[in-house]
Amino acid sequence: MIMKDMILDRIKKVPPSGIRKYFDLINEMKDVISLGVGEPDFITPWNIREAGIYSLENGHTQYSSNAGFIELREEISRYLSRKFSLEYNPVDEILVTVGGSEGIDAALRALVGPGDEVIIPEPSFVAYKGCTGFTGATAVTIPLKQENQFKLTAQELENAITPKTKVVIIPFPNNPTGAIMSREDLYQLVKVLKDKNIVVLSDEIYCELTYEGSHTSIASFPEMREQTVVINGFSKSFAMTGWRLGYACGHRDLINEMKKIHQYGIMCAPTTAQDAAIEALQNSEEDVAMMAKEYNRRRRVMLDGFRKSGYSSFEPKGAFYVFPNIKSSGLGSDEFCERLLLEQKVLVVPGTAFGECGEGYVRACYASSMENIMEAMKRIRIFTDSLG
Repeated sequence: MIMKDMILDRIKKVPPSGIRKYFDLINEMKDVISLGVGEPDFITPWNIREAGIYSLENGHTQYSSNAGFIELREEISRYLSRKFSLEYNPVDEILVTVGGSEGIDAALRALVGPGDEVIIPEPSFVAYKGCTGFTGATAVTIPLKQENQFKLTAQELENAITPKTKVVIIPFPNNPTGAIMSREDLYQLVKVLKDKNIVVLSDEIYCELTYEGSHTSIASFPEMREQTVVINGFSKSFAMTGWRLGYACGHRDLINEMKKIHQYGIMCAPTTAQDAAIEALQNSEEDVAMMAKEYNRRRRVMLDGFRKSGYSSFEPKGAFYVFPNIKSSGLGSDEFCERLLLEQKVLVVPGTAFGECGEGYVRACYASSMENIMEAMKRIRIFTDSLG
């Protein structure tokens, strides 16, 4: 038996994440300033960690219900209601998942298969296209434009829809661009989608990290509530990446089918993390606000640093990334990143890791210390000057 011949072609056709090779490189280098990992540099707030410790000390080590502790689902329901005017029944409209990524995967596996199309605006999170490929469905990408502040327009969406379209992914605030969609922006999409048999997968993992106005969910429009599945979690806003906890909210029929996938593949999310998340939602809003305020301060410093080095960038208004245009360097995205890493020991990620339309851009994450950001900006200026 030749094992490679036994593996499904659709799995083999999905490439590995374009980000990983850079992380492998820095493992072999010293004194690298990494602006590459999309992860808070803050440690999980102490009261949340303490809740996790208390959970273990008290022997809370058994399975939870498949959907997650009802106490956690009730807190998620209250949180979404008070923060974003979203109303979900904790009994059958909320599923606790292993990170937001599991929610994305389960939703797509429940909704699409060979012959279906999933619309994915790009640049965007690498998992969307990968998870779509695993289902056998076809990813239809919409290249977002800097001149539109990397927002998805109604006309772009309308042009991409075909009779095979089953799901549209709405990834805002956006990784890697930092783009956001205002309520009016989303309403233009609602007018396109509201009468169509298309499910919206709204990834709102960066919802708390919005620096202009407030976050709006497309599910908050009454006509979209039934056809939207909201993906969210604790990794970014609460600095809980390693706890691996997220959730999906939507129509009970869809959540029920996603729960079956979750039952067989996962069983339940980690119970220690669930106990910690209850504490996070009850008592950590001030910590979230503090972290968001600090990210905003770093955002301005990094944006200014890239612009002073001669790289145009629209102002990101969400998440914790800057997505500068580096075409003036004369280098492609991959070459720029490799040379910057080797010559100045600064890691940024090529825009192409997030879709072909990311060529000519790089992603830099400002979830790093201000000291590191300022030093990285100095090194990038030196690197740019060396290019002549």
